Amino acid sequence: MTPRRLDALCGKKITGISYGSGPHVLVCTDDGKLYAWGHNGYNQLGNGNTVQGTVPVRISVDAMKKRVTQVACGSHHSMVLTTDGEVYTWGYNNCGQIGSGTTTNQPVPRRVSTPLHNKVIVSIAAGPTCSMAITDYGQVFGWGYNGTGQLGVGGTGNQLIPCKVVFVQPVCIVQIVCGYSHTMALTDQGYLYSWGANSNGQLGIGNKSNQLSPIKVETHERIVEIAACHSSHTSAAKSQRGQVYMWGLCRGQIILSPHLTNFTCTDDVFACFSNPPVMWRQLSIEPKNFLTVAESLKREFDREETSDLRFRVEGKDIYVHKAVLKIRCEHFRMMFQSHWNENSKEVIEIDQFSYPVYHAFLQYLYTDTVDLPPEDAIGLLDLATSYCENRLKTVCQLIIKSGITIENAFLLHCAAVRYEAKELEDFCFRFCVNHLTGVTQTMAFWQVDGMLLKEFMVKAGQCGGFKN
Repeated sequence: MTPRRLDALCGKKITGISYGSGPHVLVCTDDGKLYAWGHNGYNQLGNGNTVQGTVPVRISVDAMKKRVTQVACGSHHSMVLTTDGEVYTWGYNNCGQIGSGTTTNQPVPRRVSTPLHNKVIVSIAAGPTCSMAITDYGQVFGWGYNGTGQLGVGGTGNQLIPCKVVFVQPVCIVQIVCGYSHTMALTDQGYLYSWGANSNGQLGIGNKSNQLSPIKVETHERIVEIAACHSSHTSAAKSQRGQVYMWGLCRGQIILSPHLTNFTCTDDVFACFSNPPVMWRQLSIEPKNFLTVAESLKREFDREETSDLRFRVEGKDIYVHKAVLKIRCEHFRMMFQSHWNENSKEVIEIDQFSYPVYHAFLQYLYTDTVDLPPEDAIGLLDLATSYCENRLKTVCQLIIKSGITIENAFLLHCAAVRYEAKELEDFCFRFCVNHLTGVTQTMAFWQVDGMLLKEFMVKAGQCGGFKN
């Protein structure tokens, strides 16, 4: 009844954890290894027998020993996603949640093939007796129990093999979560959809009617994270501005639409309002009784009292510490050498970059974080390229990905091409293709350089973007 260290997992970096109500637990590590323990009456541990596991045991996925990146537990079945985009399932299969086309239990991991054999899966989720998967092009497939419409396929019949979820409008899904009997999905534009059981208002649509197909939840804000878990009928979401909403059965009270809370993370919703209190995802907890080095540096950024150097950008001063800059950035290490003029200056004028961009860059050197809208992140990406700050380039790309919209997608794509950010370029290109009609109607699309436009059109055609 009290937390206890798992010696078998000490020294391993845990990247994913999931628990079923059986109960059984799945864990994956950063090197792609899979461990399982707990109840095993229906083969949900995947080790070929039904003997209960009292300690974590390594589970092999396929004879090729696939590397696992995600894990998901149903009540008595298990799912994993491998690095090559394949889904493997095993355990209880009374409703088809294994996706094998039968209702026979599966003792060891088995790849879900038809109709996913030619799809690259990027994310998985499990309900108590159903399974969901997202492809690299944002399509959603579901299989297993469907008594309240939690598969979103338009009916209530169970599905023994993956069935595509059809949305009213074309969407690209990037996150999916399963509650006890409902499902929620988040699009790459920050829209939220839900379907399934709704007797406790867990769909957030203003009523208690079940929905057999995805229905859009009105949030009036761009959503960046959604949350649900098997043990409650509670739902939560976090907006791009950091505001957290909750709805459904919240500490005995039914809330029919997203309700703004004072929380800063969705985890607190389930800790305080779910019954029983639970964690819906892996959390790391450490004591907080002193200022770390990182926290001390963060506090001193742009503080005139302790600084020994100022950058003046667009007439505004930013107060910094020369030693910190030399430690954190090769560009400044070179700049502050004895024979450089900058080394003797107390104020350095910057005219190549805007104040928000340069302020964000210097703050990043103190905090390792960046707080900028995606449009400004393009300028910071330019700075990171000029200063050879590769990690900062990656951070900028993540900001741009989370803030991409139909209106700015082509602009961001062109910026990625210009700054040779290949991964970001591929992401923006795929977004543009997935929303081609809308993107081609934006001003950014028609005002771009002709050669870039031509190259995009050719590439989009080769990818089948104009088939419809």
